[in-house]
Amino acid sequence: MKSKPAKFAAALAAIVLIAWIGVPRLLVALGLHPHHEIPPMDLAGRRALVVTTSQATLGDGGKATGVFASELTVPYYAFTDAGMAVDVASIKGGPIPIEPGSRGWPVASDADRRSLADPDFDSKVQHSLAIASVDARVYDIVFLAGGWGAAYDLGQSEALGGKVSEAYANGAVVGGVCHGPLGLLQAKAPDGTPLVRGRRISAVTDKQIEELGITFTPMHPERDLRAAGVVFESESRFRDLFATHVAVDGRIVTGQNQNSGAEAAHRMMETLGSGAARGG
Repeated sequence: MKSKPAKFAAALAAIVLIAWIGVPRLLVALGLHPHHEIPPMDLAGRRALVVTTSQATLGDGGKATGVFASELTVPYYAFTDAGMAVDVASIKGGPIPIEPGSRGWPVASDADRRSLADPDFDSKVQHSLAIASVDARVYDIVFLAGGWGAAYDLGQSEALGGKVSEAYANGAVVGGVCHGPLGLLQAKAPDGTPLVRGRRISAVTDKQIEELGITFTPMHPERDLRAAGVVFESESRFRDLFATHVAVDGRIVTGQNQNSGAEAAHRMMETLGSGAARGG
């Protein structure tokens, strides 16, 4: 017969195990990182670029931040699994800051866990290309990852805007998720007009930012994209953290938040594979 301390320890271990398994499943059931089935695609010979922030803190010396992990890992593996050659760039180049905890329990996605055992991925993250040094014309897809850090440098980067403009003019599919679409703000269409003006775009909502209590960043995607003349699209839930939406407008594909990465990557590849990538 077990002693009382042994019974207590066994009960505690059971509770911990149930929580360890159950909390992530509960978050998925609520809408975090919903499963999105990407059918097999053969895009061998095509190239994708995933671009992230270089901002590691909320403000000068504030709380650590960076790219939200799944907004990098999910598209990276979606493109890789379709046979694409995938490069990773950031605004400054070098090591990419990743939002603390975003690759851990209970919010880690399957792609996040996969990345932890992938030395090739880790090398690309530790030695990311500086966006100014990239030849954007060689890429078929340019995906802009989000995270709070992106509010500090994607929309402010003339270099990124120029590279997106070059890629788009050369027929690439461009877009991103969450704060990533801020990187479209300085891009130009081939006729010299703002690329996003009048286009259907999704990104993280003002509501989600307010719910998470991080309203002090210099740029807010919904607010600033609307100000640039976009037709803003989103869905809403009891907490927008659990919502998701993807907008496809020609060769511009954007997703609302961290839940939208798989579908956004899928729609970008679908657009590319359909031949629409040489259209408008």
